[in-house]
Amino acid sequence: MMQYRASLSRATGLALGAILFSSVPLHAADAAKANTALLEAMSSELGRAMNSLGAIGDEKQPKPYYLSYSVSDSDSFNMSAQYGAITGQHESRRRTADVQMRIGTPEEDNTHGDHRTSALTTIPLPLTDDRDAIDRSLWFATNRGYARALDGYLKVKTEQQVRAKEEDSSADFSKEKPASEILPASAPLNADHTLWEKRLRELSALFRQYPDIFFDNVAVQAATETAYFVSSEGTRVATPNHVARLVIVARTRAADGMDLFRAETFEADSLAHLPDQKTVIEKTTAMAKNLVALRSAPITEPFNGPAILSGRASAVFFHEVLGHRLEGQRQRGDDEGQTFTKLLGKQILPTFMSVTDDPTLKDFDGQPLSGHYSYDDEGQQAHRVDLIKDGVLETFLMSRLPIASFANSNGHGRAEIGRMPTGRQGNLIVSSTKTVSDKELRQMLIDEAKKQGKPYGLYFEDISSGFAVTTRRSPQAFQVIPLVVYRVFVDGRPDELVRGVSIVGTPQAALNRIVATDDHQQVFNGICGAESGSIPVSAVAPAMLVREIETQRQAQGTARPPILPPPPIDDAKEKR
Repeated sequence: MMQYRASLSRATGLALGAILFSSVPLHAADAAKANTALLEAMSSELGRAMNSLGAIGDEKQPKPYYLSYSVSDSDSFNMSAQYGAITGQHESRRRTADVQMRIGTPEEDNTHGDHRTSALTTIPLPLTDDRDAIDRSLWFATNRGYARALDGYLKVKTEQQVRAKEEDSSADFSKEKPASEILPASAPLNADHTLWEKRLRELSALFRQYPDIFFDNVAVQAATETAYFVSSEGTRVATPNHVARLVIVARTRAADGMDLFRAETFEADSLAHLPDQKTVIEKTTAMAKNLVALRSAPITEPFNGPAILSGRASAVFFHEVLGHRLEGQRQRGDDEGQTFTKLLGKQILPTFMSVTDDPTLKDFDGQPLSGHYSYDDEGQQAHRVDLIKDGVLETFLMSRLPIASFANSNGHGRAEIGRMPTGRQGNLIVSSTKTVSDKELRQMLIDEAKKQGKPYGLYFEDISSGFAVTTRRSPQAFQVIPLVVYRVFVDGRPDELVRGVSIVGTPQAALNRIVATDDHQQVFNGICGAESGSIPVSAVAPAMLVREIETQRQAQGTARPPILPPPPIDDAKEKR
C-alpha cells in the first residue's frame, strides 16, 4: 500500500515518505567499535546456541537447523512545527535484535503455512558495548525463540496429518551461499538544531496566510543506521544506511464536509543534501494555493473513459496494481489470489513496456531512491531483477521462501524490525519504448475521448496513496487515491480542477489498456506497509495514457469547516 501513513493486515499499501525513527548521537570512535563488538557478540552467542540447543534425532527437543541474528543499531533526529512554532523535537538511539530460529528441515519447518512468525523473536539490546550484557540479552531471546519455534513445529506436524494436499509443495526455506561483507558503521548523526528550527518555523508560518487551511505540519526526520546480520550458514554482513526527509502536510475542509489534504516530501541521504529553503518555500506555497482551490472545485461523478496519469501517479499505480502481485510469497498459499502465478512467459503488459526492480540504485536522474539497499533482511545481496521484458512476465520478487517456479532468493527478502521477511519491492522501475512528448500525449487523450464520445478525459497530476487486495477471498482489486485531478475537455475549454476522485479496477484489465507514455520518468518515494511491516520503497515511471480507467467518488464527511474563524495575525509581530 502506498499512502501518507497506512498499513493493512491483509492488504498492501504505499505511503508518502513518513518514517519512524529512534536513536542518541554516537561518537565516531564508538560507532567503529560497535561494528566489531556487536558482530563478535552475535557470532559467539550464535555458535554457542547452535552447539548446545536440542539434539539430532530427539523428537521432543530437536536441534534447530538454522539460526540468525539481525541487529539494527540506529541514531535519529526529529523536529516538527506548525503555524510558525516548533511543536516537537526528539533525538534517540535504539538497538534492536531479531532472532530467527528454524526447526525441522528446509523442506518443512516451523514456519510452514500460517506459522511463519513462530521463527521470530525480537528484543531490545543494550546501547553500550557491554559484552556480557549483549551476550545475556541474545541468550534470553534465543531460548525464548527456541520455545516458540518448537511449539510452531509441533503444530505444523499435527496440521499436516489432517489437511488436504497443498497446491504448491515447495520447501519452506531456500538454500543459499553465505555472504560476507563488513562495511564501516554509519557515521554519527549531525543535526544543526538551530538551522532546522529556523527553517521549520519559516515554512510552517507560510500557512498563516491561508485561513481555510486548519491544519499544517512541517517535519524534518533523519536517521543513520548500521544493520548487522549473522547466521548459522556463515553469513556475516554489516551495512550502513542514511536517510533524511522533509515532510510538509496541510489539510482543509470543503463546505460540503469533504476533507482535503496535500503533502510534499523531500528526500536525501543526509540533512545537508535536502533542497534549499527557497525551493521548498516555492513548493509549499504552490501546494497551499492548490489546496485552497480544491475547496471550491466541483466533485466529479463516477467516470469510465480515457485518462493520463502523471509520472508520479503512474509510479503508484504500478506499485499497487502490478508490483505487489509479483512478490514471491503471493504465488503460493491457499489464501492468495495468485493473479499472475500461471502467466510466466506470457504477455501481461503492452509489448512496449518493461519493468525491473533494482534496489542497487541509490538515485535516478539525480533524485535519491528510498528503496535502495545493499543486502536484504535475510543477508542476501541485492540484485536487479527484470520482472517484465517487452510486456512478457519473466520472474517474481523472491525472498528465501521458495515457490513452485523459483527455488532461490533474488535479494528481495525485506522486513521492518520485528517482522518476518517476505518478498517485497525495492526500486520498481517502469520503462517504455513507445514514447511521445507531453503535448502529444495530451492530444492523444483528447482524440481518444472524442472517439469514445466523452466530453472530457481526466488528468491525474498528483497522488497520495493506494492499496491493493491480493487475497483469494476478496476481489482482486486496487484503489488509488489522487490528490490533484483535472478534466481535460475535448472542445478546448480550459482544464477544470475537480475533487473526490478515486481510481478503482482490477489489475489485468487495467494493465492492458495502456496506450502510450511520455518520454521522461518521475520518482515517487514512500513507505510501503504489508505483512512484513513498513519499509521504504521507490517507484519510477513515465506518464501514461490509459484508454479506459474507472473512477468512483471518495467517501465524504459530514462535519462542517471550522465555525469559529482563526484568530487575526499580528502583522507587526510578523514583521519582527
